[in-house]
Amino acid sequence: MDKKIQEALNFLQTKFDFNASIALILGSGLGNFTEQIKDKIVTPFRDIPNFPVSTVQGHAGELIYGTVNEKKVLVCAGRVHFYEGYSLEDVTFPVQLLCALGIEILLITNAAGSVNEEFLPGELMIIDKQINLTGHSAILGEEPRIPYLRRLGDLAFRLAKEHDIRMRRGTYMGLTGPTYETPSEIKYFRFLGADAVGMSTIHETVVAHSLGIDILGISVLTNFAAGILDQPLSHEEVMETGLLVRDDFAKLLSEIIKQL
Repeated sequence: MDKKIQEALNFLQTKFDFNASIALILGSGLGNFTEQIKDKIVTPFRDIPNFPVSTVQGHAGELIYGTVNEKKVLVCAGRVHFYEGYSLEDVTFPVQLLCALGIEILLITNAAGSVNEEFLPGELMIIDKQINLTGHSAILGEEPRIPYLRRLGDLAFRLAKEHDIRMRRGTYMGLTGPTYETPSEIKYFRFLGADAVGMSTIHETVVAHSLGIDILGISVLTNFAAGILDQPLSHEEVMETGLLVRDDFAKLLSEIIKQL
């Protein structure tokens, strides 16, 4: 095992008696899900040896161990991005640590811009496919075709329908950032088959898949991508829309965990 992973693992084993197979990574403005967690043990990212610390608004930067619907879970409330100056090893460090802790199912969430004009801000999107347009890969050799676990995607879609939560299924395109895309780029991305675009998730997913972890990806569509509406994009808009859908989002994640 990598020395850095082992150091972090040794530290966490002094914090709690770990017994969970489910983990979540929460994206921008989606941290309110942690209110669903009972019997919390909260550890700031900065206290964990070698763990990268987010510098972006809307990422609490905490690792939380606790119970949701009678299931033990481990939650990364926030993440780091490649554009923050971290290496891909740093970006995927949390996923590698989750694997070392014995996690078998990972729910990865993000805030994304809608490229598909039929997918509206405030809706959720199950990630059935992904396109890596970051120009980088977190693993050596050819990236695998990521088979997002269809069983979990079908489960999430069914639960969303049962609870009257607006849900789509589509393709997520990952870019490096930190700038938002131009209208011309968005037209090109739509041509390539993207339904939503963001600056995270891609590398985490590739590494999780390579480590044998089952994955469910969900995007919260917080805005239309550039050029669809005649207005500028902003991180504040992302955060505001995240607040509007956070209750439905938290309810859905809680129901998914209940069914796992």
